[in-house]
Amino acid sequence: MTDNQGLPNYSGDPQGGGGFNNPGPPPNNNLVWAILSTVLCCPPFGIVSIVKSTQVNSLWTQGQPAAAEEAAKAAKKWAIIAAISGVVVAILYVVFFVVLGVYANSVDVNNYR
Repeated sequence: MTDNQGLPNYSGDPQGGGGFNNPGPPPNNNLVWAILSTVLCCPPFGIVSIVKSTQVNSLWTQGQPAAAEEAAKAAKKWAIIAAISGVVVAILYVVFFVVLGVYANSVDVNNYR
């Protein structure tokens, strides 16, 4: 069975309309990266990434490929934001303690008696 443009109709509808033709597999939901960025880097941004990544497959099965693709992109974006913010916080943490150590070594405690 073909539609009005001569393309095969896989919707199951004998009239050729009303169904959703899956163009292929769903987009990568990036769930692994979302979970890793939540556990290892920044939980607030990672949770947003997990929520977005879990929406991908359900949107795909509902016949909303554009929304599924947007959710996949958003999940990836929030996982990257979580990873970057986790690295920035770790760097600031190390810098803080290095500066604190340098300051502590430069103070002469004998002057405070």
